[in-house]
Amino acid sequence: MYHPAPQNRRDFIKFSALAAALLGFAGCTTLQRNPRKPRPIAAGAKIRLAQIGCGGKGYSDIMAHEDEEVVALCDIDWVGTPNPWDTKPGEEPLSNVKKLIARFPNAKRYTDYRKMLLEMDDQIDAVCVSTPDHMHFLPAYMAILMGKHVYVQKPLTQTVGEARELLRIARLTGVCTQMGNQGHAGEGIRLVKEWHDAGVIGDVREVNVWTNRPVWPQGMPAWPKAEPVPAGLDWDSFLGRAPDRPFSSEIHPFKWRGYVDYGCGALGDMACHLMDAAYWGLDLGAPTSVELKKIVGASPVAFPTSAIVEYQFPARGGKPPVKLTWYEGGLKPEKPAQLEANRELAQGGQLIVGSKATVYDGNDYCNSPRIIPAELHRTMAPNFPPKTIPRVPQGNPHKEWTAAIRAGQPQAAGSNFEYSVPFTETVCLGSLAILVGKKFTWDATAMKTSLPEADQLLYPTYRPGWKPAELA
Repeated sequence: MYHPAPQNRRDFIKFSALAAALLGFAGCTTLQRNPRKPRPIAAGAKIRLAQIGCGGKGYSDIMAHEDEEVVALCDIDWVGTPNPWDTKPGEEPLSNVKKLIARFPNAKRYTDYRKMLLEMDDQIDAVCVSTPDHMHFLPAYMAILMGKHVYVQKPLTQTVGEARELLRIARLTGVCTQMGNQGHAGEGIRLVKEWHDAGVIGDVREVNVWTNRPVWPQGMPAWPKAEPVPAGLDWDSFLGRAPDRPFSSEIHPFKWRGYVDYGCGALGDMACHLMDAAYWGLDLGAPTSVELKKIVGASPVAFPTSAIVEYQFPARGGKPPVKLTWYEGGLKPEKPAQLEANRELAQGGQLIVGSKATVYDGNDYCNSPRIIPAELHRTMAPNFPPKTIPRVPQGNPHKEWTAAIRAGQPQAAGSNFEYSVPFTETVCLGSLAILVGKKFTWDATAMKTSLPEADQLLYPTYRPGWKPAELA
C-alpha cells in the first residue's frame, strides 16, 4: 500500500509553523522541532486519559475507557442538550456532559483543550478527540507534540495536509494512534480481505459504496440567521480555526456536519466506515483521479443533499485497476443481478464485484459480508480460507488502542495513522471533488492535483487573529 511522505518542504514549513503558532503557547515551536516521546505505562497501571469533545460521540468514546483513569474532560458547553433517547422511564433527561460529570466527578473540566494539556501535562498519558471535524487536527497535533497517545474520531482530519502532518509527527514521537472507524476492528472486514487475498472472489475491478446519509441538513443555500449565544456555550472555541460567524442553533449542536466550514459532509462522515473493507481488503492505496459524477442541491456554504463520486485506483502489483463509485443522499447503484428477486439493496452498504463472486454487505461497518446469491455463499463456504488475520477481542477498537499503548507498539492498533492517514486522504479527496465540482488527477507523492482550485483546498485556512496570548 502507498504510504505518504511528508509534504514538499515549502508547504510543510509554512503549514506546520502556522499550526504551531496558532496553538498560542510558549514552547510550542520548540516542541514542533523536538516533539516528546510518550511516557511508558508501568505494569498494572491505568492509562490516564483526557477527552476533548464530550457532548456527542465523545460521550461513548470516553465511556469505552471508563476502566482506565479519566483525569480530564474538555467541552465547549458544560450544560449540553438533554438526551431523551438514553433516559430510563421516570428519569429526567440529562445531557451527555452532565452524565460524564456525574460518572467522573474527580476529572478536571475545561473549555480550552490547550489550557487542559498545559496544566495537566504530567497527569495525562493519552487523549481522545471527538470534536467537530474542523477541530480534529489542532488538539491531536498539540497532544502528539507533547508525547500523548491519541484516539481521533473519523474523519481523522478535514484536509489532506492536516492528515499528512499528523502522520509525520506521530512517526517522530512514536505515540500510539487510532482513528475511530470502529468497523476496522471487526470480523467482517477481515473476512473480506482473507477472501480476496485467497482468490475466492477473483479479480476485483469494480466497487460500489452507498449511504442514506445525510440525516442532517445539507444543501442549505445560505448561512443561517444569527441567534444569541446560549449561556454556558464557548462559541469562539467551537469556531476554532474556522471563519468568524455568529451562533445559530442550525449549526450547533449536531447540524454542523453539513456546513463546509466545520464538516466533511456525508462522504467524509461515512466513507471512513463504508469504504474501509474495500480500501484495506483490495490494498487500494492512493487514487489516480477523482470525479464528481452527479450532484443534487449544490450550495456555496454546505455539502449537497446527494452526490455520486467516482474514484479510479491504479493496478497494484498483480491486482487490476479498480473503479470505486460512492453514492450518498439515498442514491444507490443498480440492483445486481446476483441479488435475489425478493431482496433489495439496504439503505447503506457495499458491493465488491469480483470475477468469480460478488461480496455484498448491507450495513455501515461491514458487519456481515456475504457472497451473493446466498446459495452461492453456502456452496463456497466449505472452501473459504482459514482465518489468518489476527482478530481484535470483542472487535473493540478502544481496547485495541489501549493494548497497543501498554505494549508500546504503535502498529498494534489496526487503524493507526500509518493506515488511517492514507485512507483519510482518499476520503478527503472525495469531499474535495464535491467542492470543486470537476474531475482532477491526484499525484500523492507530489501532493498535488491537476486543478489549482483543488490544490488550494489541500490545506486548511485559519481565522485571522485566532492566536490568543492567554489560554484562559
